[in-house]
Amino acid sequence: MSSIPNGVPADSLDVHWTKSRHSNAEGNCVEVAALPGGGVAVRNSRDPQGPALVYTPAELAAFLAGAKEGEFDHLL
Repeated sequence: MSSIPNGVPADSLDVHWTKSRHSNAEGNCVEVAALPGGGVAVRNSRDPQGPALVYTPAELAAFLAGAKEGEFDHLL
């Protein structure tokens, strides 16, 4: 797993950020990037210089499984 800490400035990472095709024109979206060593970084597209949150593949898989099953729909 990557040794990149949570909160590192997202624009300091030499990675390719990917945005969902469901993102809207106002830039309200989250971007993700694969990290060397297997981690995944997440950033707010409205603040690309802001902090990146770093997750393990297992953490992200658990979140995505919950999202696909509707566990977070009450937040919308």
